[in-house]
Amino acid sequence: MKTLRIAGMLAAAVVLIAAAIWVVLPHAELTGPTPGTPVQAAAGGVLNLSGPDPITLDPAVSGEITSHQYIMQIFGGLARLDDNMNVVPDIAERWTTSTDGKTYTFYLRHDVKFQSGKDVKAQDVKYSWERACNPATGSQTAASYLGDIVGVKEVVNGSAKEISSLRVLDDYTLQVGIDAAKSYFMYKLTYPTTFVVDKANVETGLNWWQKPNGTGPFKLRVWQKGTSLILDRNDSYYGEKAKVTSVVYQILTGAPMNLYETGKIDVAGIGIYEVDRASDRTGSFYTQLNVNSELSFSYIGFNSKQAPFDDVNVRRAFSQAVDKKKLVTLVFRDMVQSANGIL
Repeated sequence: MKTLRIAGMLAAAVVLIAAAIWVVLPHAELTGPTPGTPVQAAAGGVLNLSGPDPITLDPAVSGEITSHQYIMQIFGGLARLDDNMNVVPDIAERWTTSTDGKTYTFYLRHDVKFQSGKDVKAQDVKYSWERACNPATGSQTAASYLGDIVGVKEVVNGSAKEISSLRVLDDYTLQVGIDAAKSYFMYKLTYPTTFVVDKANVETGLNWWQKPNGTGPFKLRVWQKGTSLILDRNDSYYGEKAKVTSVVYQILTGAPMNLYETGKIDVAGIGIYEVDRASDRTGSFYTQLNVNSELSFSYIGFNSKQAPFDDVNVRRAFSQAVDKKKLVTLVFRDMVQSANGIL
């Protein structure tokens, strides 16, 4: 069944972002055809998509959706978000919190394996978090997503090698302390920066992530840069198995709408230039159209330290002069909603 989408997110399924075709599947190793040979996917059980080349497949380094759409399929962390955006267990089977809300104890599942077959243990989580915080890794997100943990700041600034409050109690139990009780702490642990990586895999060299050994429901089979990227189902995945055997991303092979129309991909994102055609009730695409909300926003900010925007009244005047209704309707073709503030 083919699907046309306008801006959407379906957790653990497919994510398409407005005016682009960022596609994210349920969480995927690379072998395959000779480089330069066009990829031919077998019929049946294959999802064909269009997507960009990832910038990196290193969870600790990635900080943008271009890479995340693949990383989320190849790797996993202690927790994840479900379809309703609630935090639920992933590699961790459960966790407990101290009465003051500052100490978390995670109890890992015993059936989680890296895609190589090696068991995932608490030490792997400790290694992954400390590696993410190590300045040598070059992560731009570790301080934000792990910074509530006591001892992370010292690792980030290079004055310590280990996170002082992170303790491995046994092979499947991990304890960590945060600097204050925070309702959003577990949400941060669903972000790729906190995902588990295999130390032996990382130590194979700087480009280890081009042949990643993750824990997710998909494995990277082959990545021909600028041509295609294929994810195969990980049949040893500890969670619900993917409904497709593989996902083939066509990279830089044409406009997504054209590829969709000619049957080369099964899902396409719709931008402002195609929305009229796709939403035409008398057209052939209307019955295939899905419209979903996107978890993002954009805005134009003022530099309040530079004239004339150092004057609050000037800023107010500019804000009031903007006709949001016309922008939404005429410029963005009713594909966005107006916002009155960041929150």
